[in-house]
Amino acid sequence: MHPLRRHIEEVISLEDAEFDHVLSHFTPIKKRKHQYLIQEGELIDKEYWVIKGCLRAYVLDESGREHIIQFALEDWWVTDYQAFEKQVKSQIYIDCLEDCELLYITKSDREKLSQEFHKMERFWARKTKFGYIASQNRVLSLLKNTAKERYELMSAQYPNIIQRVSKKMIASYLGVSRETLSRLY
Repeated sequence: MHPLRRHIEEVISLEDAEFDHVLSHFTPIKKRKHQYLIQEGELIDKEYWVIKGCLRAYVLDESGREHIIQFALEDWWVTDYQAFEKQVKSQIYIDCLEDCELLYITKSDREKLSQEFHKMERFWARKTKFGYIASQNRVLSLLKNTAKERYELMSAQYPNIIQRVSKKMIASYLGVSRETLSRLY
């Protein structure tokens, strides 16, 4: 079974012909480690689904310090959602931490599929809700939890990330210094 079909069918079911039609709206791409998917200031009309690899989404503050917003592994969706939805310039960078294989869909193709197949509209609505919940939980964790609690929560929820990215990046994601992270474990 195609990995995208398996992913979609966790939420909705599709007939073979329906999936073939859905898949025809996606374009496969490969990116090498350290290549950018998105850079700040770009107009974004694509949403990416990770087949293989690990990416990070981040912003740079005025002093050039990196703040990681999200990691994206296999079966995860990633883009600058504000830029994608509002058709404004991107505020974030997304780059590959490993060689990556991805599928992307343009905003217009996503809207077209949602109109043609209400099942796909339900799929994206559900994925959007799950993404919002994850984002909300992350903000709440940053506000309520200690650095140690945030690290333990990340380790429990995303053990693959802990194994695949540097401690410096984990510290950035958790909002702590590398030295603080070293004291946590």
